[in-house]
Amino acid sequence: MNDIDDIRAALAAGDLGWQAAVFDIVGRIPPGLVLGYKDVGVLLGHPRRARHVGFALAALPPGRDVPWWRVLRSDGSVAMQGDPERGPEQAARLTAEGVTISPAGRVSMRRFRWEPWR
Repeated sequence: MNDIDDIRAALAAGDLGWQAAVFDIVGRIPPGLVLGYKDVGVLLGHPRRARHVGFALAALPPGRDVPWWRVLRSDGSVAMQGDPERGPEQAARLTAEGVTISPAGRVSMRRFRWEPWR
């Protein structure tokens, strides 16, 4: 069993809470790669909980070492576009990791999506 299967099993057994499971999965996304909110839900065995993934990341306590900026909308758009501080921060962090963002604020999911299921 791989680490992601272990996280999913712990979540299903009630040994790991939702936020902790989300933080654990997001913490495994390698620099320079991204996932969509739905992708995180799929990895946790809950493909219809993309919004809950967003809620968990929004509740991320300051100072936690979780790369929240690597999670995007399913179309590759920067998730924090409407936030005057976090949108530019998300884009800057992704760019610093070598992720290309189009002028429309989108990342090519085909090119930059982390695919641990392969």
